[in-house]
Amino acid sequence: MQEHWKIVYTQLLTSGRLNSYLAEIDQQAQERMGVLVEQMKQAQGIPEQLKAENAMEWVGRRNHIRACAREIVNAEIIYK
Repeated sequence: MQEHWKIVYTQLLTSGRLNSYLAEIDQQAQERMGVLVEQMKQAQGIPEQLKAENAMEWVGRRNHIRACAREIVNAEIIYK
């Protein structure tokens, strides 16, 4: 934000609203991340029993979902 949106950053900083703005963005990103992960998990059909049967595959699939969701959140909320 400091590099790409210098004017907005300076205005938020000098008005004392920077921390609340960043907290709001963080909350939005976390909520969206949670929704996306659940939707992707259901769409890909990753059952919880897979965790007990093949933990490594379960972790790999979950990590892939989280990485995809993080990219979407970054594009939609963080870097918009």
